Amino acid sequence: MQNNKLKSLKKILPKHPNILGRDRFFNSAVLIPLVKIEGEIHLLFQKRAAHIKQGGDICFPGGGFDKKKDKNFKDTVYRELYEELGILKEDVKIYGQLDTYSTSIGVIIEPFIGKIKKKAIKNIKIDKNEVENFLLIPLKFFYETKPLEYKLKSLVLPYEIDKNGQKIEYFPTSSLGLPKTYHEPWGNDNHKIWVYKWEDEVIWGITSMLIIEFLKKFNKIK
Repeated sequence: MQNNKLKSLKKILPKHPNILGRDRFFNSAVLIPLVKIEGEIHLLFQKRAAHIKQGGDICFPGGGFDKKKDKNFKDTVYRELYEELGILKEDVKIYGQLDTYSTSIGVIIEPFIGKIKKKAIKNIKIDKNEVENFLLIPLKFFYETKPLEYKLKSLVLPYEIDKNGQKIEYFPTSSLGLPKTYHEPWGNDNHKIWVYKWEDEVIWGITSMLIIEFLKKFNKIK
């Protein structure tokens, strides 16, 4: 029986590999929106409402994939654009997408690139439950501005000490007989962070990384 299964293995393996265990993660999609104003390309950002998770952050429009509403990740982009900013699907032209980005905290992001009609910007209707405001920043700013670079240290915590000094063990590395290196928090400090400062706002994290990746692609256009 095992030999028969080996013969069939090639047939059931994916022709186009996806992300292993994807259904266990938070799947999302964002749009890197280009807007042409008076002949100059701008990037459209939004500022998260202060009362929600990551409130006050500057980000691109987008959000989580909804199995009930979205057939694919492009649908997620169109839906979130409308829900957050009132931008209609017919006012958006999606050119394609960058590579899938998987974060260290279990979030998978599908970043699309598209153009939004100028008239749609004039008719933006912000959902104040999610978005405080929107920003239009000239693309040339990011070409002319070198981002600040920092590093974050990421740690895996097999246990924590609570406010009462009690140890809360999440993963019993010692009793499982794992090497001593895993008995204490482990990680590295190679997680690079780029930061742009635009007027009174700070653009950092995943958003700044996507800007840099977009610029790499855009620079290849002759």
